[in-house]
Amino acid sequence: MPTRVLLIRHGATVLSAEDRFAGSTDVELSDEGRRQARALGERLAGESIGAVYASPMQRTIETARLVTAAHHLEPHPEPGLREIAHGRWEGLTRKDVEERFGDEYTNWEIDPFLFAPEGGEAGISVMARAVPVIRGIVERHAGSTVVVVSHKATIRLVLASLLGIDARGYRDRLDQAPACLNVVDFKDPVRARLMLYNDTSHYTEQPRAAGAHLSSWWDAS
Repeated sequence: MPTRVLLIRHGATVLSAEDRFAGSTDVELSDEGRRQARALGERLAGESIGAVYASPMQRTIETARLVTAAHHLEPHPEPGLREIAHGRWEGLTRKDVEERFGDEYTNWEIDPFLFAPEGGEAGISVMARAVPVIRGIVERHAGSTVVVVSHKATIRLVLASLLGIDARGYRDRLDQAPACLNVVDFKDPVRARLMLYNDTSHYTEQPRAAGAHLSSWWDAS
């Protein structure tokens, strides 16, 4: 029997709505984010969930509690699941960063997997700390269904690693909407199959439109 991981991005925050860099900024959910998380909780109420893990940030812990409210489970905080840190870009919009740190931003756009802004993390560092956490969860809960609540960049990097996707393009080619659901089945801690990706049907009938979301890649005509 496979181990099923319900890999969830936290709900919306004020900073995510403003499209600001907020990786290591410990911001709360917005009212909209709470609505999204409750809707996902209603969707999963009938699932048999053995445990819930979350990044220790406020937005992920609150999402985890709302999503698993019907199961009366307290989330286990896992520091390795925290979001990528953007260093001196934290709290700034993309326009702000382009104007103040143009060369740095250009290098990051070219290869965010290996390049990091001053005081921040490269994608490879996030992958190196997050993937072992997921594997450990799978080992501890073999044959069960487990909820894991993390962040946009972290989830994309984890999935790139598990599925053998070139992680240099994780920002431009993979999206994660607020409070989206991904379902990953594990045959063992290494071999995984993606069963559902970036699904938000619990709170909207339409996938969100492709947009910049802190990347200029979608801006090109």
